[in-house]
Amino acid sequence: MQKSAVFVPHFHWDREWYEPFQVFRHRLVAALDSVLETAEADPDFRFTVDGQMAAIEDYLEMRPENRDRVAALVASGQLAIGPWLILLDEFLCSGETVVRNLRMGWEAAARLGGPMPIGYLPDMFGHIAQMPQILARAGIAHAALWRGVPGTVDGHAFRWRAPDGSEVRTEFLFDGYDNGLDVLLVPDRIGPALGEYARATAGRWGGDPVLAMAGTDHNAPDPRLASWLRRASGEQHAITVATLDEYIRTHVRDEVSTLVTGELRSHVRGNILPGVLSVRLGLKQRMAVAERTVDHAERMNALWSGQDAGPFLSLAWHKIIESTAHDSVVGSGTDETCDQVEARLAEAAQAARAVRDAALAEPAARVPGDAHLVANPLPFPRSALVEVDIAAPERGSAPVATGADGSVRAVQLVSEAPTVLSDERMDASHLERVLRRIHRRELFGRLIDRYDIAPHSLVFHLAEVPTAGPFDLMVLRREVAEAAVAHPGQWRVTTREEARATALVPVTVPASGLASFRVGPSEGSAPPVAPAPASATARTLSNHLVEAVIAADGTLDVTGADGTVLRGVGRLVDGGDRGDSYNYAPPAHDTLVSRPTRVTVEPLESGPLRARTRVTRVYEWPAALSEDRDLRDARTVPTPVETLVEVRAGEPFVRLTTAFLNQSADHRLRLHVPLPEPATVSASAGQFAVTERGLSAEGGWGEYPLPTFPASSFVSAGAATVLLDHCGEYELVDDGAELALTLLRAIGSISVNIHPLRDEPAASEIPAPGAQELGVRIENRIAVLPSARGWQAAGAVALAEEFRGDVLVVRGSAPVGGQLPPNACGVRVEGEDVLVSCVRRVADDERGGGTEVRLAAMSDAGTTVRVTGDFTEAATVDLLGRPLGAEPVLDGLELALGPWEIRTVVLR
Repeated sequence: MQKSAVFVPHFHWDREWYEPFQVFRHRLVAALDSVLETAEADPDFRFTVDGQMAAIEDYLEMRPENRDRVAALVASGQLAIGPWLILLDEFLCSGETVVRNLRMGWEAAARLGGPMPIGYLPDMFGHIAQMPQILARAGIAHAALWRGVPGTVDGHAFRWRAPDGSEVRTEFLFDGYDNGLDVLLVPDRIGPALGEYARATAGRWGGDPVLAMAGTDHNAPDPRLASWLRRASGEQHAITVATLDEYIRTHVRDEVSTLVTGELRSHVRGNILPGVLSVRLGLKQRMAVAERTVDHAERMNALWSGQDAGPFLSLAWHKIIESTAHDSVVGSGTDETCDQVEARLAEAAQAARAVRDAALAEPAARVPGDAHLVANPLPFPRSALVEVDIAAPERGSAPVATGADGSVRAVQLVSEAPTVLSDERMDASHLERVLRRIHRRELFGRLIDRYDIAPHSLVFHLAEVPTAGPFDLMVLRREVAEAAVAHPGQWRVTTREEARATALVPVTVPASGLASFRVGPSEGSAPPVAPAPASATARTLSNHLVEAVIAADGTLDVTGADGTVLRGVGRLVDGGDRGDSYNYAPPAHDTLVSRPTRVTVEPLESGPLRARTRVTRVYEWPAALSEDRDLRDARTVPTPVETLVEVRAGEPFVRLTTAFLNQSADHRLRLHVPLPEPATVSASAGQFAVTERGLSAEGGWGEYPLPTFPASSFVSAGAATVLLDHCGEYELVDDGAELALTLLRAIGSISVNIHPLRDEPAASEIPAPGAQELGVRIENRIAVLPSARGWQAAGAVALAEEFRGDVLVVRGSAPVGGQLPPNACGVRVEGEDVLVSCVRRVADDERGGGTEVRLAAMSDAGTTVRVTGDFTEAATVDLLGRPLGAEPVLDGLELALGPWEIRTVVLR
């Protein structure tokens, strides 16, 4: 009986990994040179470029003269490109970044003739729950992937359903993306080898042809491949060469009945390498900073700037997306590769910061220089604390903040700065040297307000905002020169700054809006403190909504507004790690350290707006693993771990910041949150969904299924919800009694050949000493929210956004003493459990400019959303920006979002 087979020539291209990007690119150019030559010489040849446009962009940057050759092969159907910009790690970036990746890849492929309409995800370490909806809302009906598929899938395809009900037909690469290579090992025996493979896997194919993915990492196929396959095709096998798109759309006939819903994180048919969630902490934190900065920059530019900063924002997004590659942000590369990823993310944040600051400078130009402008990046009104530098008040007086509406609020002073910046003695002949320090009016980072010249004395008075009128440097030079001649000898030169203080100011800011305030002396009785003021005693911090009591061992007993008590919060457990960048592995005879040798408690601020206490716990952590790798070293390193405990007025959670200098190798540190009752289910938020998980994971391949899971903005179990600053890893431990969050995993190799929890090496055993994080300050920021009714009743979606998205504050630049401008509101979004992942400027050739807003219903009940702002028209668009239909605007826009639905609208 004849069995048909379709061979898909391709390569998988890790843009950077065990070699840095430019080294791999050198190989990429040679590989694609070969592909183009082979395709042009043989019309039967087809090639699928790994689903990512980064490979094409990187190639054409070196070979720009070949652009037309690439486009011609795309047009002929011989070359399949896109739809992604890069093959990303789906769990270590935001949902918005996933969308931008797809959109930028699609647009880049369209410029070269058109993208492959397949959601090709061949080597990601698991897949997010909302990927089917993301693909479907971009008009993509098919996906193809390998890792993470559960054991219930026994064929070569399944229906993959997102939480909202969207589905894509998914080709399951059950033998990996290189399953055709074994068949090709001996070109003269392709027919028999194919027959053996077809018989061995017959149960999966049904009536469909065998899909033979003919390619692997970083290598072009042999130019003779198509001729080999023509020779092997005959009576026993009908062999076709095709792109992946052609296979799925032309050769597949069987109906698909198997349904899989939600995320794909099973180990049953492939390693998902979960340790990448926690290795190289700095990359995860830099990714979060870059994403947050570009998001805020887009919002400020769209709402408050007259300048379109699109090229800078595109640059920032491109660098972020490049860094999401599944061997980049995961930290599974060499030290030099990870250094490059870190630098790229820093560049992205810098470009976005420049746009953000320039956008804020425009409304700040209408705010007096002795006042501050506050911008709220979130689309709902909020009260927040801002920290600003002010002139220190007179002793005994209490400063207050006055808003544009005349409201007066108490402020909290947290520090004062010295007033004498320098006190020098020098000969009169050297006074000119002092003047060289002055740049126009600036001296030591401040501005010269006035100066006093007396015999043998020169005093500069500096201020952040001068009030003494104009300053003329040329006049100063002449006066100093004349005084030096008149009074030779020793002079005293003093530089004084007006007494400065750092103040905490409570500000209420409209949705996506602007507010301003001025801090000055109180003219009457002190205004009342905001509701739920914060306070601190020796070991207790409280604000009437939440209370934290510091125990003798340095952990916290945290009580929520509903009376829920979490005892022992913040217990640190340090253990050995003999694994690698891909998988954690405990030593066979591990030594766990959870008890500090010394605990000190230092109150820092007592309220009423913010209360802070520093808890320092000293631990004796083993210096490393011993030589046999299954024991921790007897040598220990005393390591102080500082925990800053913070309660703010009006907030229902306790903020915790842990920090220490890492001096130990080969270890994992986790922060534990004990639960009042054991939990059997956890839930974590990330990528447009809150995903529930149990106490175990499905195994069956060659990787021990540790139930460590990803979390992005919060994780919840039982009565505890923890708000997060960046993507990371958690686990329910001790049969659900405690929630453990990984703060650090320090390892020294990309992969180890013999791994106790993984059968096969994940890569070569290449040293990665930088992943030990030795000598690095490790800092993590979380917030603990007790609530017996769980994350939804506690409003965790909105609170997580507030925790991660601070308001922005800048000093005004208009003349001092002027009137504060009125508060301004931008786009406002009202609705329960709704996430707004994007507010940005867009342009359409037909309709002109507009503001794109992306919304997601973060619940299984859906929500009704009301959007208001300065617009008269609205239209729903798909995730690629293509219009789907106009929406009625009657005193705003009202949308009914289904459960977990992602909706994108453009406002004009």
